[in-house]
Formats: sequence, structure tokens, C-alpha cells
Amino acid sequence: MVEKNSSIECPPDIAPGIRSANKVSPLTVAEKIISLRSLDNKTRMDRIVADPDAKSIFRAFEPLELYWMVKIIGENDVSELLELCAPEQIEFFLDMECWQKGEFSEENFIKWLGYLLDTGEKRIIELVPHLELEFLVLSLMKEIVVGGGIGDMTAESEREHNWDHTFDGCYMISFKNSNNAPIIGRFIDIIYRNYNHLYLTLMEGIRTETIGEIEELSYQFRSARLADWGFPELEDALSIYISLDPDSYTPSNDKVASSADWARHDPLPLPINEASFLKKALLSVKTEGPLTELHYLINNAIVAEGISFSEREEMQAVLQRLYGYLNIALEYLCGNDEVKAGVVIETEHLKTLFQLGRGIIAPLRISAGELQKSGDDLTYATNKALLGLKALHPKFYRGLDPDTIDGYREFNCMDDIQLITIFLDNLRKRLI
Repeated sequence: MVEKNSSIECPPDIAPGIRSANKVSPLTVAEKIISLRSLDNKTRMDRIVADPDAKSIFRAFEPLELYWMVKIIGENDVSELLELCAPEQIEFFLDMECWQKGEFSEENFIKWLGYLLDTGEKRIIELVPHLELEFLVLSLMKEIVVGGGIGDMTAESEREHNWDHTFDGCYMISFKNSNNAPIIGRFIDIIYRNYNHLYLTLMEGIRTETIGEIEELSYQFRSARLADWGFPELEDALSIYISLDPDSYTPSNDKVASSADWARHDPLPLPINEASFLKKALLSVKTEGPLTELHYLINNAIVAEGISFSEREEMQAVLQRLYGYLNIALEYLCGNDEVKAGVVIETEHLKTLFQLGRGIIAPLRISAGELQKSGDDLTYATNKALLGLKALHPKFYRGLDPDTIDGYREFNCMDDIQLITIFLDNLRKRLI
């Protein structure tokens, strides 16, 4: 839980003339956010919740940035945080959580509906009008069967069905999962008592619509909303995995530099290793453009992989791969010249650098496949290393690291490339 006596410190870049020696003027929400972004996610969240302006601060963050904070620190107190969020931010959370690889996740919907119900009926009443109708129909259609209705007489099969409940004596409901019935029943009851017209629309939709069509339509609407927050369509996202041959690489000349202040931008969901060449290069850049571009590249990778944000380990693997490819490309182009690397980041598209990093690794994958076919008597470790290299996204076998752990990790730097190249060359000589 947060400490209620926490306070937000004044950011150092505020002009001292704003505050007198005897009286400190209160910080604006914008000033507080600037200060908060310099903190780690857990400390930042504690400071926000403890601040008298907590709701205003929360609602000033973009939904994606707020969502990253919640996911990184965990969901232990998520209901407390949802009380502070704007309905549009909560809709974004549901868009992120309730879909996995293009399919609706009933399990995640029930989990997050439980979080929302814990905030109280008033919060649900505020939220419901902001949720897309098709999403509500789909989420309830997964949980209940509806019979009866207005108009024609109830069919014989419906009269004989053993229904679980009715809210209005007109529509009858059976719950598909008894474990979820209390949550779903409470949610429908709130809608019935506060939004009767919506309740009737939902009941009729659940009774008459086809679940496959509703799921497809809801997914399309969700994709359109995410596009507004910088998430591309799948076809566009997949293009980042087109390898760029390093021998044919030529620098781009069409990137427009940004002059905005980088310090005002939101932090990355997974921090870049402080010792990496990529981080040092980014620190030499004084504009916002590259970080904004990096966020968009991350969104591309997430969409291309089709992973859910709730899949924490998969998310981390994707981000580590992305940072690794960029780091490899920069080391390949710049050696250890951090200033040159900063210039490259400002002038070259990060998508191109990512594709170049992938292209540098690609020959190792081809060589591994050829060597495994030609070697019948390979050791366990050798075979494991080759299998990792042959993966769709080649992995570095940790048995070649100093700690010799039997597992895999992402490629991080040109030293990894050189080590694997030597390993493959020695294996080739042995097999020939």
C-alpha cells in the first residue's frame, strides 16, 4: 500500500522565481507529471495515489503510459487505481487485456470486471456509457444464454428450459459458468437498474446475434481504437521482421528530425540496460523524436507477435529482442563511437535499424541449419545451440556464456554475433 504522507518534489527545471522563500506555490498537474516521470514506476505510482490531485494526475497520463505502469508494478491494488482512471483509460485497459492473439479472453474479462466491480456501483455507472455496444454484447454472450423477449410468444423449447434468473420477467437468463454468475449477475443488475434501454438492447442482441460475427466486429472496432494510440494493423507490423542485408544497407535521407524536448516524453515499458551501447546513444540525443519512434516500434513488435500484455514473460522477451537488434545495428555501424551512434539514431529510421540488426543475425540461422543437417554425432550443448539459432527469432544459447547456463536468451550485441560466428566456424571445420 502507498504511504499517505508521500509528496511530489518540485522538478528542478521550474524557474525559481515562481516560488518565494516564505511560500511555495503549488505545482500544476503538468509540473507534477514532469517530476513524476523521473521516478521508477513503483515510486511514481505511490506518489500519485498519495497526492491530493491524484485523479487529475492519473487522467492526464495517456492510457498506454498509465497501463504500462500498472502492468509493471503488478495488479495487487488495481481496483484502487481504477477508481482514479478516466473511462477512456479503462476502455484502453480492457482493449489490452481482453484480447489474446485476436480472440476474446473470457478469463481476463472476468478478472478485470471483478476489479471494476470492486470500485463500486457508482464507478460502473460512469463507465458503462463509454464502452462499445458490441464489446458488451460479446462479453455477456460468452457468459449467458438469453431467452424470452418482447413480441412473439416464447418458443416451446424456451418454456421448457430451466432458466437461472430474470431481471424484468420478460428476458430469461442462464449462466454458462456458475463460478462467474455472481460477477456477471451483479454487472447486468447495475445496467438494468441504471440503463434500462441499454439492458433491453443487450438482451436482444445476445438472444439474436451470432457470436462469431459479433466477435469479429468488436475486434475491428478495438483495432481502430488502438490505431489511434499508435498500434498498426497486423500487415504493417509484420514488415519490421523483414531482414535487411548489411551488405546492401545504405543510410536513409528522408527522416525528419524532431526538436521537441525528450524529457517530457513517457518512459519505456521495459528499461534499456544502462550499460548498453543503445542506451548511451539515446542519452546523447536531445530530442523527443527517437523515443517516440521507439515506442511505435515496440507497438509494431507487440502487434506482429500477437501477444497479450498480460503475458509478461513474452512481453519482456519481445522488448529484449527489439533492444538487442537495435544495439547490434548501432555497434555494427558505429563501433564504440557513441556520438556517431546518436547521429545515426537521429537520422535513420529505427525500423530500418531493427531490420538491419535482424539481417546481421540472419546468416547465423542459415549456417546453423546447414551444419545440423551435416552433423550426425553432435554433443548435447552443440545441438542445443544450433536449435536456438534455427528458431524463427534466433536465440543465443546461454551455455556459451561465462555462467554456462543451459537455456536461451536474446542476442544483445556484436560480441554475441562474433562468439556464435567463431562457434559455427569451429564446428564447420570439425565436421568437414
